[in-house]
Amino acid sequence: MKRYFDPSLAQIRSLLKAARGRPVALVVLFGLSLLNLCSEWPSVIARPAFVDTLNEALPDSFKTARQILFDQYQRHFPRIPTAQPVTIVEIDEETLATVGQWPWPRNRLASLIDAIAALKPLAIGLDIYMPEPDQTSPDKVAGNLPKTAAALAAGLRALPSHEAILARSLRAAPTILGAAALDHAAFATSTDLRSAPILVHGIDPLDHVQRFDFVLASLPELQAAAHGQAMLSVALEQGVVRHIPLIMGLREKLVPSLPIEMLRLATGSSAIDVFADTSGVQAVGVADVLVPTQPEGDIWLHFASIRSTLSRYVSARDILQGTVDPERIRDKLVLVGLTGAGLTDMRTTALGELVPGIEIQAQVIETIFEGRFLRRPTWLKWVECAFIMTFGLLIIWYVPRPHSRFALFIRTLPKGVTALGICLHLLNLLCCFFVFMRFGLLVDAASIFIILSAVMGCFLSPALLRLDEKTRTEAMHAPGREDDNDRTGRAPGP
Repeated sequence: MKRYFDPSLAQIRSLLKAARGRPVALVVLFGLSLLNLCSEWPSVIARPAFVDTLNEALPDSFKTARQILFDQYQRHFPRIPTAQPVTIVEIDEETLATVGQWPWPRNRLASLIDAIAALKPLAIGLDIYMPEPDQTSPDKVAGNLPKTAAALAAGLRALPSHEAILARSLRAAPTILGAAALDHAAFATSTDLRSAPILVHGIDPLDHVQRFDFVLASLPELQAAAHGQAMLSVALEQGVVRHIPLIMGLREKLVPSLPIEMLRLATGSSAIDVFADTSGVQAVGVADVLVPTQPEGDIWLHFASIRSTLSRYVSARDILQGTVDPERIRDKLVLVGLTGAGLTDMRTTALGELVPGIEIQAQVIETIFEGRFLRRPTWLKWVECAFIMTFGLLIIWYVPRPHSRFALFIRTLPKGVTALGICLHLLNLLCCFFVFMRFGLLVDAASIFIILSAVMGCFLSPALLRLDEKTRTEAMHAPGREDDNDRTGRAPGP
């Protein structure tokens, strides 16, 4: 009888059988562990050039699986709001239909700010930036009039500009203007932003935080009138918001995000505190509030479902008409933003929900108030790596032993190995999910599953190959098979 084998398949079989699969398993363990480490390189170690090379050759090798897992943690255990310190005044479809299309003249926006301020909020944050002059301002209209209307033009120029009216409202109320960070220059961008002082305790973290070269901010006249400026940027990973920076870099300057600047203004603090060491930012504080952060100065956001936060929305129309309950504004942190169709900046959260960008800012503030933070500290990555290496080496040492109980189990019940593996990985997942629920720690069960499964597969493959060869040999020498050979006078084909 002749059998024909693919040479490459034969080489793979011999490689897997060599030294009972231990050399291959060691290569798999160390190789995948290195890829896992490169996908989330600890900031405490200088980043070698080969890390970037590996990331370019194998992009998102473990990052995607990790992100999907962390999303699933939240989807099965979303945050349930216990407080509602934020009210969102939305410029919605009803407001636009009543007041007029966007963009509004600045004096109309000033009227909205005055109406909100009359209800005594702690702070008013505008998720709006105004880098260009209002073309409906009296002086701009006067400039477009014909020479025959000189008297009318003179009368218009005597009136205050819309920027002056808005500046007066911004100055009279506890207001903060938002700004958009950009990596490239564009029309009306600048390289600086008027912002509150940031006091660094420890080492300057500028090299660790997300940095930008340009910012799209409101006019200098409006910046000077407001009581604070802040960045509105969020971090996107494959189109999904998972973590939010509390501080960022604008060239050589640290600047705050909107949530932390809102807290500064509400508490009457003169500055924002940043605590950093050689590994990066450790915490960001305002008054007696201290927020633990990732080394890049951001936090993982534990999202609440949009269905549980709809009660925080108030239509700007109701504010302007004076029909809103004052208690919904008094002593609240008020965010003003656009939610009208075609105007709002929609974002996808880790829960898979599409929400207005201003909702994400509100959830950051809410999370800080509740003190319920998700964390993935640097030491957790080292614990995961140590766990993977320890159990991986234990598998490599124990599993190939020919007289071990595991070897006997494989010979006796080959299919039971699959059930055992599934049970162990479910236990791993459940333990990591429990740690998430109990302590808010994001443990990467996905990498543990992928690497240890690959190591285990290096021993199961040769074991199954030996079992297959044994089955074929026994089938060849079975009595019925021999009778068939006698009757036909030839050996059966392959």
